[in-house]
Amino acid sequence: MSKENLYLCMGSACHQLGVYEVLPKLQSLIKEHDLEDKIELKGSFCLETCSVGIVMKFQDNVFTKISADNIEEKFTDEILPNIQEVVK
Repeated sequence: MSKENLYLCMGSACHQLGVYEVLPKLQSLIKEHDLEDKIELKGSFCLETCSVGIVMKFQDNVFTKISADNIEEKFTDEILPNIQEVVK
């Protein structure tokens, strides 16, 4: 079974907003929810929504305003339900 890609913007605006603090937390969340064999976390060049904070993309869904302080909540409330719908 092939993995679904989850993209994390690594562009310069997101870099300045602390994407490298978000990354380890995100990796832990993927592991915590047993998604390692279903999700491939990939860095992405600019996702062109620089004004709305750190950005992630899963399929056609874009998640914005992510920070090191809210990544757990954003992942659980917004990103995880989208992933679970696809990788049942």
